[in-house]
Amino acid sequence: MKRTLLALAASAMMTTSVMAENIGVSMAYFDDNFLTILRNAMGEEAAKSNGVEIQFEDARGDIGKQIDQVQNFVAQGVDAIIVNPADTSATPRITKLANSAGIPLVYVNRKPEDKELPEKVVFVGSDEVVAGRLQMEELAKQMGGKGNVAIMLGELASNGTRGRTQGVKEVLGNYPDIKVVEEQTADFQRAEAIDLMNNWIVSGTKIDAVAANNDEMALGALIAMKQAGIAASDIAVAGVDATPDALASMKAGQLFATVFQDAKGQGAGSVKAALKLARGEKVDTIVWIPFKLVNKANLGEYLDK
Repeated sequence: MKRTLLALAASAMMTTSVMAENIGVSMAYFDDNFLTILRNAMGEEAAKSNGVEIQFEDARGDIGKQIDQVQNFVAQGVDAIIVNPADTSATPRITKLANSAGIPLVYVNRKPEDKELPEKVVFVGSDEVVAGRLQMEELAKQMGGKGNVAIMLGELASNGTRGRTQGVKEVLGNYPDIKVVEEQTADFQRAEAIDLMNNWIVSGTKIDAVAANNDEMALGALIAMKQAGIAASDIAVAGVDATPDALASMKAGQLFATVFQDAKGQGAGSVKAALKLARGEKVDTIVWIPFKLVNKANLGEYLDK
């Protein structure tokens, strides 16, 4: 009987050990409103699954640091790795590291630049071009199909910047009377957007609308306008992400529009995909989380999201 009990206890310990799963996560930044929501959603999703442990690391926008973090995850023998790329140009190397070690890899939010994702490597995110289209269509309506628009670019290495800007310009192709008068980067940062908008205002360029690649830059543009005594009603400013700060600004009648990017959906979706891959289950190479326009008419639907 004693031998039987010992065997059962050992078996239980082995089962628990097998069931325990570890996910290593490398985030481009911790100090970013949208990415904070995304990261929290990952933690919440992992907490729902018994025996799942998740380890977060902050790459602080540094490619080298992020690659080191992935290498450490590989050395630890984690069951899966999730990466929010600091720079998508580095994703082929990250893919090779994880793939060579046989560890499932999930990219989230920023689409990798790999020509083709190998088996057990997937992307969970949203189609950035759609965000740009939704944003610019709403601005074009507000502008009456004519006027001057300024485009605030995010990080130039980001496919989010490229995709959203592409979407904006695709829509502008249908509005020949809307002219792009400024197009510069503020690196997705509110403080840099304040400086950039101040420069545009001081230059005297007439601007009727600002299409910002994210909400942080859109809010920075509005702050600069307020400092210069320009009313929000004089220049329509739109962002992307529908962060809590952006939605509060819309409610206050400042930000004109934004595009809802489901940070919680992306975060939870990346953990679900990582666990499925770790368990040998099939996952689509790309898992799309849709963008949705947020304007005055439907703002109430998103205030609690």
